Amino acid sequence: MKPFSYARTTSLDAATREKTTGATLLAGGTNLLDLMKLQVMQPDRLADINRIDGLRDITTDDAGNTHVGALVTNSDVAAHPTILRHYPVLAHAILAGASGQIRNMATTGGNLLQRTRCVAFYDTAASCNKRQPGTGCDAMGGGNRMNAIIGGSEHCIAVNPSDMAVALSLLDARVRTRRAGGATREIPMADFHLLPGATPQVETALQGDEMITTLILPPAPPGRHAYRKVRDRASYAFALVSVAAIMQASDGYMRTVRFALGGIAPRPWRIEAAEQVLTGQKVSLPVLSHAADIALAGAQGHGDNDFKIPLARRTLIHVLSTLARETEDE
Repeated sequence: MKPFSYARTTSLDAATREKTTGATLLAGGTNLLDLMKLQVMQPDRLADINRIDGLRDITTDDAGNTHVGALVTNSDVAAHPTILRHYPVLAHAILAGASGQIRNMATTGGNLLQRTRCVAFYDTAASCNKRQPGTGCDAMGGGNRMNAIIGGSEHCIAVNPSDMAVALSLLDARVRTRRAGGATREIPMADFHLLPGATPQVETALQGDEMITTLILPPAPPGRHAYRKVRDRASYAFALVSVAAIMQASDGYMRTVRFALGGIAPRPWRIEAAEQVLTGQKVSLPVLSHAADIALAGAQGHGDNDFKIPLARRTLIHVLSTLARETEDE
């Protein structure tokens, strides 16, 4: 085991100062500690942020925005009355992830920062540009069943593993951050996770001294919510494909539609042009298939994960057609 130093921080200022020195922030630790045991991550210093006040609240402001503190556990988010009433897709996505014990520890901020479960990333004997830039990507040559079919690059085809992030993308959430010195900003979920390009080791838009403090959910769009996760077993498994969707439908027509896919890309995959072709259209297989074509344009398998392309199409069409039927039945 590699030795490391440990500090308990009790303020945002202290935590961001620790980040400027290269410390890794520790909250629930459900992903970080596993990676340290495997020596995939070997931080020299951990800064425990669990004692910082004000990061464990869920509140609603006068404009109807819901604020979720970075240290609120996944279990508490999924069970909160405001989330259940106004953002059920988020609750469903969270409950589809991990196990109850892990959700009790895992935090909102940590969920967004969890690392990929790519086999090559976890295997320190394998070449991985995300773990060691410039060494290559062994996932390209095989063992890529869980990997991305869209949004990747020649340097990396790792997939983002977060269920919660897919729902947050659908809801147009924003990530509020704080930097050393007190500067804050809000990053749209659409811009938070980065595509790998030539720098797969840079996974988010966060700067070196920047930490997540709050998630901001705007008032939820009207419509029926759904989250569908396709995986190898019924629980405690990462998505092969997932779909989050919200739809208003009446008289056989889709009035408003939005959807995002998970398990197929380095970030939640939402293509608004695909949503727009559905708006105002009568529910039919050709119309839904056309939207799927737009959403998955450019998708390419890498051998073991070729099956994800038809699986993503079928899952998306099934979720949207089911939502339309259920909305009509209400």
